[in-house]
Amino acid sequence: MSKRPTVLVAISGLVIATGALMTARAVMAAAPEDKQWQAVAPGRVEACSGQIKLATAVTGVVDKVLVKANDKVFAGEPLILLADGELGARLAAAETQVALRKRARDERSVAGSANTRRKARDAVADAEQSVYGVRAIVDRVAAELRVKGGPDDGLTTARSALARARAELARRQEELREIEEDSPLPTMLEGQLSIARSEYAVARSALDKMTVRAPIDGTVLQVNVRAGELVSSGSPQPPLQLADLSALCVRAELDERDLGSVKVKQTVSVRAAAFPGREFEGIVSSIAPLVEPGRLEPPGSRNQTDVDVVQVIVGLTGSGELTAGMKADVYFRFGKIVDR
Repeated sequence: MSKRPTVLVAISGLVIATGALMTARAVMAAAPEDKQWQAVAPGRVEACSGQIKLATAVTGVVDKVLVKANDKVFAGEPLILLADGELGARLAAAETQVALRKRARDERSVAGSANTRRKARDAVADAEQSVYGVRAIVDRVAAELRVKGGPDDGLTTARSALARARAELARRQEELREIEEDSPLPTMLEGQLSIARSEYAVARSALDKMTVRAPIDGTVLQVNVRAGELVSSGSPQPPLQLADLSALCVRAELDERDLGSVKVKQTVSVRAAAFPGREFEGIVSSIAPLVEPGRLEPPGSRNQTDVDVVQVIVGLTGSGELTAGMKADVYFRFGKIVDR
């Protein structure tokens, strides 16, 4: 019998044994690196302030869309204008009624506390008109700046004036509250003027609802409407989405079995497939008090329902090029807690 098969079997066994030894050594060499991680959790990058899905307060037809995706906006800036139809005419009619009632009231002079209250009410009405007027200037300057570009000095000045007008209105309203506590009942003419001013406020509010404004300083993420489209508060898709991207977080889904080893203020590393070889630092800011089925696919798993998770929010200390909505994996480190 030839010895060649025996030699081949021996060589094959030696190769297999050598490969196994090399694999074992590689695992042992990697072990110290692996020990620095307590757990790994999948997640998504998002704005720490949350993503705001803006809706319209009323049903209407879009007249103008003033912004586009990636535009920076300030709180109160008009983003979408709806066709106001007859609302402008209704406001003008209400304003005329206020002027007529005020003229009729002024023909009857009063003295003492009644006169003091009259002046205080007029001061509040004047302050409200000032706020509306300055806000209209801010809206116009902001719209022109988006179209023409250039320095924003004019917008900064207008916004400062609006802040002062609002502060003056708040001061006048507080003075009126203090005066009305000890004032006599209003006369019939004063009551009629108050009703006219209330009707004007209702007409103004209805017209204001035709403008969708930014609730915060932020960045426009999506614009989902065009001029001419019908929108409503119940639209399945929000007309516009925005977020404050100045601070980014990762909402991670931590396996419930690893919950005991993760603490608030613990440092983490974040890795994203879009940036291979890069790590972004972060700190655990909150851990949800609820275990629930996972929504994201955990590393190495193909069945999301197999894992119950706890949501962990990680604040990124250096987000770099990460973008809201991007998938990322969070690596929790052993024993590193920051005191801040």
